[in-house]
Amino acid sequence: MPAVTVENPLTLPRVAAPVAAHTRPVLAVATAPSGFEGEGFPVRRAFAGIDYKHLDPFIMMDQMGEVEYAPGEPKGTPWHPHRGFETVTYLIDGTFVHRDSHGGGGVINDGDTQWMTAGSGLLHIEAPPESLVMSGGLFHGLQLWVNLPKSDKMMAPRYQDIGGGQVKLLTSGDGGALLRLIAGDVDGHRGPGVTHTPITMLHVSVNPGAELTLPWRKDFNALAYALAGRGSAGADGRPFRMGQSVVFGAGDSITIRADETQESRSPNFEVVLLGGQPIREPMMHYGPFVMNTHAELAQAFEDFQAGRLGTIPADGH
Repeated sequence: MPAVTVENPLTLPRVAAPVAAHTRPVLAVATAPSGFEGEGFPVRRAFAGIDYKHLDPFIMMDQMGEVEYAPGEPKGTPWHPHRGFETVTYLIDGTFVHRDSHGGGGVINDGDTQWMTAGSGLLHIEAPPESLVMSGGLFHGLQLWVNLPKSDKMMAPRYQDIGGGQVKLLTSGDGGALLRLIAGDVDGHRGPGVTHTPITMLHVSVNPGAELTLPWRKDFNALAYALAGRGSAGADGRPFRMGQSVVFGAGDSITIRADETQESRSPNFEVVLLGGQPIREPMMHYGPFVMNTHAELAQAFEDFQAGRLGTIPADGH
């Protein structure tokens, strides 16, 4: 980790918040509990325990791994439905194969992102390729769920394959941080992800002892999640580390710093930064369905049982 990098960040476009920007305070730091998903791959529930009013339009995010699989151990998820939101799968290490009943899918590798808009509904499967199952190896990634407004919940499904080479690479003013802009915009630079709900998503690597301050839209919320290493956030230097999320308050810039000393397995402080425009509509979440009312959830479940969300291909893979 990380998969996409450059030898000399100083060759990249630089971003910085205006001197007069108001740094967002840290409202809370939450520790992600660990569990298992699908056929048994380990996950950390990044947003567990955080009030939805601070997450909106994000619903949940899982850190998948980091795990070193022995031959025969890699696992995925069985065929399952989704309706009413988007899934964003960002793979840092390893290989995953996605297929869905709407015809979308492909292979994502180190640094790639797949963006699936479930919309009105589909079935999909995520699994390691047979070669990885046979050989074993490192697997590490994220899956983020982004809500859709009521007006878009029943739109046609869509699939985006964002290769690691498409990600917009940026750096901080002193070159002490490498930014991978996956979606949204920062300081006039735009990432490749096409979003229905306005959001910004970055993966940043901050060198030991370095500080990163970014301009941030006032109308967006702001969250940070530490993938590896340790550091601090906000003007008051609130500590957070791997497996912890930061909730920021109001303002037009965000600041994170890396501790002078990092873990031996991760030389830099690795952080995902997220922001989005709150939808401010009722959100009803039941398993793989995210709707506005209990009646809509019941309808989604009924449609799934009746086969109206799609069918598994004949080969079952």
